[in-house]
Amino acid sequence: MTTTNRPVLIGPPAQPERRRRRHRVPSWALKTAMAVTGAVWAAFVAIHLFGNLKVFQGAEAFNTYAAWLREAFYPLVPHGFVLWTMRVVLLIALVIHVVGAATLWVRGRRARGPHRARITGARSWGSWLMPVTGVALLGFVGFHLLDLTLGIVPAASDGFAHPSDGTAHAYENLVASYQRPGSAWFYVAVMLLLALHIAKGFTTMAADLGVTGRRVKAGFAVAGGLLAVAVLLANGAIPVLVQLGVIS
Repeated sequence: MTTTNRPVLIGPPAQPERRRRRHRVPSWALKTAMAVTGAVWAAFVAIHLFGNLKVFQGAEAFNTYAAWLREAFYPLVPHGFVLWTMRVVLLIALVIHVVGAATLWVRGRRARGPHRARITGARSWGSWLMPVTGVALLGFVGFHLLDLTLGIVPAASDGFAHPSDGTAHAYENLVASYQRPGSAWFYVAVMLLLALHIAKGFTTMAADLGVTGRRVKAGFAVAGGLLAVAVLLANGAIPVLVQLGVIS
C-alpha cells in the first residue's frame, strides 16, 4: 500500500489582498450610511422647500430670508457660521452617500457576474431608478451651485448680483435665471427626478435601517410620498410662474 503525503491546511485559505481590500467595509454598513446621509439630505430638501415658499411672498421676504441665513444667530456665533456648517455637513453626507452607492453598485454587478438574470417588475423599476436619478441629481447640484450660489456664467444669468453690505439679491437672481426657458424647464424636470428619488429612497431607507414593522414602513412610505409631492408642486411651480410672468 502506498500513501500520498498531502499538506495539512491550518486555518482558512489566504485571500488575495485585492479581494480583502474591496470588502473592507461591509455592505450593511454602507447601506446604513446611505440611509443616514439620505435622511440628512431629505431634511435639507424639506427645510430648503420651506424657505423657497417665501418666493411667493415677494422679493423683500425672500431676500430677507437669504440674508438671515448668512447672519443667523450672530453675534452668538460668527457671521456665516450656520450657513457654512450646513454646507460642510451636506458635503460630507453627499460624499458618503455617493461613494456608498457607487461601491454597492459595483459589488452588485460583480456578484451577479456576466450572466445576470433579468429583473422584472417592481424590483426592475427600483434597480434602475435610484442610480439614474442619483447621477442626474448630482449633476444638478453642481449646476445649481454655479447658477444661484456662485453666479458663474453661463450656468448663471448675465445679470447675477452677489450679496453686498448684508443685502442679498437672491430673488432677483432666481427670477433672472428662470426667465431663461432652458433653465426653467430643466429645473422642473429635475424636480420630477428628485420627487421620484425621494419617494423610492424613503422605502429603501426603511429597509436599510432594519425597519420591520408594517406600520412603520408604511409611515416611511407616506412621509416620502408627501415630501416628494410637495417638492414637485412647490419647487416646480416657481420656474413655471416665472415663465408665465406671475413671479417677476
